[in-house]
Amino acid sequence: MKRIKIVGGHSLSGNINISGAKNSAVALIPAALLSDEKVTIDNVPNISDIDALEEILKYLNADVIRENGKITIDSSNVINKEVPEAISKKLRASYYFMSSLLGKYKYVEMFFPGGCSIGARPIDQTLKGYKALGATVKEEGNKFTISAEKLVGSKIYLDMPSVGATVNIILSAVKAEGQTIIENAAREPEIVNVATFLNNMGAKITGAGTSTIKILGVEYLGSGYTEVIPDRIETGTYIIAGALIGNKLKVNNIIPEHVNSLLDKLKEIGCDMEINDNSVTISKINRGNPINVKTLGYPGFPTDLQQPLTVLLTQLAGISTLEETIYENRFQNVKYLVDMGADITINEKVLTVVGPKNLTGMNVTATDLRAGACLVLAGLIANGQTIVDNVEHVLRGYENIIGKLTNIGAEIELEEYN
Repeated sequence: MKRIKIVGGHSLSGNINISGAKNSAVALIPAALLSDEKVTIDNVPNISDIDALEEILKYLNADVIRENGKITIDSSNVINKEVPEAISKKLRASYYFMSSLLGKYKYVEMFFPGGCSIGARPIDQTLKGYKALGATVKEEGNKFTISAEKLVGSKIYLDMPSVGATVNIILSAVKAEGQTIIENAAREPEIVNVATFLNNMGAKITGAGTSTIKILGVEYLGSGYTEVIPDRIETGTYIIAGALIGNKLKVNNIIPEHVNSLLDKLKEIGCDMEINDNSVTISKINRGNPINVKTLGYPGFPTDLQQPLTVLLTQLAGISTLEETIYENRFQNVKYLVDMGADITINEKVLTVVGPKNLTGMNVTATDLRAGACLVLAGLIANGQTIVDNVEHVLRGYENIIGKLTNIGAEIELEEYN
């Protein structure tokens, strides 16, 4: 087991560089299986989720070379076999392999994916897409067997604009016969990243980044290259850190447009920011204005930044509210913030946060990835020492978080414990 120790109150200044997006990389790597040649993905973050995906690739007999943030994948000798639960449960994104294998071989056996426990997170919209393309889905306990004589393009309307379902349908339809149209598709930048990669291999995908995506099936996908976009959730997390305890902290290698919803809220608060083409410089807010926030699909406020933002709300002068509309179990961080001194109440899907409140360091537990990020931020501003247990969750999504925070002035360390 690993934990993070933080001594709070140290101002953060200097430069912090953002890594490639976790949520892009975990979809791009399974997408590589659809190629019949060698592909390369650059700017891949060095996080444990990528380790888990590499394990699946090698289990399927893909040839993988990973070095210096670049991964080269040759899937010409892949063996399509059952992906066991022991490796599929390590992360939610393992189900993208289900779609790539179905799209390429018209048959896949795989267990239900794992990931953070932040709600039901059903895959009904993904399964709906498979069936619309002509596949038969058989469920036995936690195992799925999905097969089709052939996949045929179809019009698919998503009941909600799910990122996972949108990516899964793209992956499974890219080699289907005819045209597939996804309506009410998710519009996140990570989907554009995936579609661009597939098009570089020879796919015919239009409309990515809009609510209607069209995929004209092709028989063959060749070699291709792409670069993972900057991680907008990591970007937002460190920008929030700057608003909490920064002194002209500069967050580099970003696409500001991807975090507009956060930047707009920080402007409402009254944060001191300088926004440039690929960076944001930000300093600590002093008793900023309270705000109301509601999580929505992109370009709305991202659910993945809801938990980190909660720390900032505890420092604002007045009553803020935060409504979570995506996941029903994403307030597991609140108990620990309250224990540290925050004034937060939960009413179904809405948090009410009264500030400003001083936080005091203590032992807390990361229940999921973004809850862990929230508690690290809380530790950075708390009086005394904070110990965050179970930080394997955090290491799944933030590359070199200890080194990055240490370099800008935080007193933070990672240690093993039993």
